[in-house]
Amino acid sequence: MSEATVERESMEYDVVIVGAGPAGLSAAIRLKQRAAEAGTELNVAVLEKGSEVGAHILSGAVIDPIALNELIPDWKEKGAPLNTAVTDDRFLFLGAAGSIRIPNFIIPPLMNNHGNYIVSLGNVCRWLSTQAEELGVEVYPGFAVSEIVYNDDGSVKGVATGDLGIGRDGQQKDTYTPGMELHAKYTLIAEGARGSLTKTLVSKFSLDAKSEPQKYGIGLKELWEIDPAQHKPGLVVHTMGWPLANSTGGGSFMYHLEDNMVAVGFVVHLNYKNPYVSPFDEFQRFKTHPSVRHYFEGGKRISYGARAITEGGFQSVPKLTFPGGALIGCSAGFVNLPRIKGSHNAMKSGMLAADAVCDAIAAGRAYDEITAYEEGYRGSSIFTDLKRVRNMKPLWSKFGTMLGFGLGGIDLWMNNLGIGLPVTMKHGKADHETLVKASNVKPIDYPKPDGKISFDKLSSVFLSNTNHEEDQPIHLRLSDESVPIQYNLPSFDEPAQRYCPAGVYEVVEDENGGGPKFVINAQNCVHCKTCDIKDPTQNINWTVPEGGGGPNYPNM
Repeated sequence: MSEATVERESMEYDVVIVGAGPAGLSAAIRLKQRAAEAGTELNVAVLEKGSEVGAHILSGAVIDPIALNELIPDWKEKGAPLNTAVTDDRFLFLGAAGSIRIPNFIIPPLMNNHGNYIVSLGNVCRWLSTQAEELGVEVYPGFAVSEIVYNDDGSVKGVATGDLGIGRDGQQKDTYTPGMELHAKYTLIAEGARGSLTKTLVSKFSLDAKSEPQKYGIGLKELWEIDPAQHKPGLVVHTMGWPLANSTGGGSFMYHLEDNMVAVGFVVHLNYKNPYVSPFDEFQRFKTHPSVRHYFEGGKRISYGARAITEGGFQSVPKLTFPGGALIGCSAGFVNLPRIKGSHNAMKSGMLAADAVCDAIAAGRAYDEITAYEEGYRGSSIFTDLKRVRNMKPLWSKFGTMLGFGLGGIDLWMNNLGIGLPVTMKHGKADHETLVKASNVKPIDYPKPDGKISFDKLSSVFLSNTNHEEDQPIHLRLSDESVPIQYNLPSFDEPAQRYCPAGVYEVVEDENGGGPKFVINAQNCVHCKTCDIKDPTQNINWTVPEGGGGPNYPNM
């Protein structure tokens, strides 16, 4: 609903940040640090759609502490949950029945994980939140921001949270509470990959006019408690190859944390061509490989989740600022794909934006473009980090896993020596444009889950603790309700049935004999945003449900 139809209460802040991830919380902390140094006050609010900070955070994760060292140098003394240093780094290429370990001396140095830590990024964010609150930041979990609020001149004035107590029929229930507007001199968007506000701002201000299309992957993750005999604290294993076809990019990660816990995950690049690919089933199949299965036999699966990952890198970073605010973290797309790392860059971007905002407010400015942030980015470690790996993704996409990753590795080595390719390759198509017609490929016969190592979608969603108020408008909205059956089904065998990792989308026979029907089980949604990215006609628009809804990831 718009301002014209709803009278909302409003609150005034100096800075409002949307998203309590690494970028948003780092920005909030930096803002308060700078204010304290200057002997001034800054009112800062962080809004988080999850039921608590960390509830929607999903990442591998092996974290490079470089940005944390700068933001909070005494993080060890303050109890940051970085408990497991990487001690062993392995890279395997899998075939159907065996594997080859790639010697570490062949791997480009930038992919070395020594000095990094295996963490639960959700727990890191919970800790960062306490640090922010101790500095006076107001952190509000359970508040889903549904729209941008503008000044009369078109600059961003702030944001509005979604209305509560709206029924599925669109009518107000007895529990109806209108959303609230939060106004700020500057608004920082830190909502992660493929955020709904980011989409709006990129379109309104043409922030992507000079950048390549953003590219994405879907990352699926499980947390296991395994047999102590198989547990090696600090072990990091990455794989490529089987079960993915050479033309489908992706790979796995396995990180051994403390207390016999192992985070295992699988990434599938969303520019895949075969509409029968099911990233969830590829993940389950991967765990049955003989080089992997033994880690999990006799173990217990604790948690499950999925999330889109930005993969476009250097050439896909949009213009970062707009009148009244900026994009930070994965909203801007700062993930280093070869390293499978983005948290360090997300944190650094939040700090850079905070510095630019502090200087602007100190100069008496508001609602304008903080161009110093963009300039800071171009002179920062983020820019350098992304630039040297910029051709890995295009080479991988163009030439496939075997040749493309090999060529990418050579380019990484050349960059390490300061003689990388003199060109920046283009990505070309957006991910939703890459599917071929179902009639041109064979369906993929995935094995049935055994309930011990491999599992089905619904039992997995149960472990994600996903919950949505059932009587609310469906937050997965179709621009044209006829497209799934009339176009997607005959053309691509409706790929939403397979690319969704949570069983949200189904094609079933109409019980009244009306033929196939498209069903949206919105209550299953784990907020991964894959449907918003991969739907071939961009007919699915992911919007925020009521605040607090969605997954609740413990220790993920």
